[in-house]
Parts: sequence; structure tokens; C-alpha cells
Amino acid sequence: MGKERRTQADRRTASRGAILAAAARGIAQRGYSRLTLENVAREAGYTRGALYHQFPGKEALTLAVVEWIGQTWMTEVGRPLEETGDAAQVLLEVARQHAVFCRNHNAATVMQMLAIEFKHDDQALGRATADLTEELISRCREQVLTGRRRGTIPPGPPATDTARAYISVLEAVAVDSREPHDAVLTERAARGVLGL
Repeated sequence: MGKERRTQADRRTASRGAILAAAARGIAQRGYSRLTLENVAREAGYTRGALYHQFPGKEALTLAVVEWIGQTWMTEVGRPLEETGDAAQVLLEVARQHAVFCRNHNAATVMQMLAIEFKHDDQALGRATADLTEELISRCREQVLTGRRRGTIPPGPPATDTARAYISVLEAVAVDSREPHDAVLTERAARGVLGL
């Protein structure tokens, strides 16, 4: 039996995924300002026409990368944040999984590059990057509050400040650490911020 023929929708999904991954690598390596659609298309193995068929320009592509990182992160890492178990263990598991996620997707570097380039920019990319970070901080803040109420996380600085520091150390360790120690170091940094 021969291979099954892929549908147009399957091919489109595959090309979109390859383009998003290539764009994420490009942003991580060169930042947004030096990202070129020609390089993204070439690295993804597609023509510029195929890229433009899905994304009208660099900003739209980068917005899609931010959305893709957020959705993929929630699927691969963030699901425990929606659970009601031991909040300290949830946040430590998220820390370990975040390191693995960033190792596979360049996510921490992409988000840091975009945050730096668009820190004071109230345009779409600046807002999208800030909104994603704030959503993660909010979810982690709820876990910190739950953990403090249940006694699994000790009292400390305000929950929002703790959650912000927690996300910051996850990003910093993920950028500066390498496999196989990245997950262990990220968990240790998270324990420190949480006061565990």
C-alpha cells in the first residue's frame, strides 16, 4: 500500500507550522527588526509566495508566532495551572516543563527579544507580548494565593510580585541554561522565589 495523500488542509497546517517554527528561530537569533520573510520562507522550506499566502507581512507573522507560543505553552506546560491540587507542586512542575518547552521551541528567547524590542510600544506586537506575559502572571498569581491559603507556599511578598518574579526566573534560566540541567536549575530557581 502506498502513502495516503495529504489533504490541502493538512498541507496548509504543515506549512504554517514550519513557517511559525522558522520565524520563532529567526526572532530568537536576530530579533524582530532583523527578521526577513525571505529568510523565514527559505529556512521553512517554502517560497515567499507560500509564506505570503498565509501571512500578509512580518507583523502578522510575528503576531502568529506569539499566539502559537502561547497556545503551545498552555498545551505542553500550562495545563497544571488549571488544576486545584497542591499549588507548590503545580508551580514546580510548570517550572520543569517550561525548561523543556523552551529547549524545544526557543520560546523564552523569542518572548524576551520581542519584549525588549517592543517594551514601550503600544502597537499590536507590544500589546500581544505584554498580554501573554500578564496572562501567565495572573494564572501563577492564583496558584500562589491558593498555596498560601492552604499552607503549601509560605507567606512572602505580594502574590503578584511573587508570580512576576517566578515567570522572570523561568525565562532567565531557560535562556541561560542547557540540557540536561535546565529543568533542575529552573525548579531550584522557582523554589527560591516561592520560598520553598
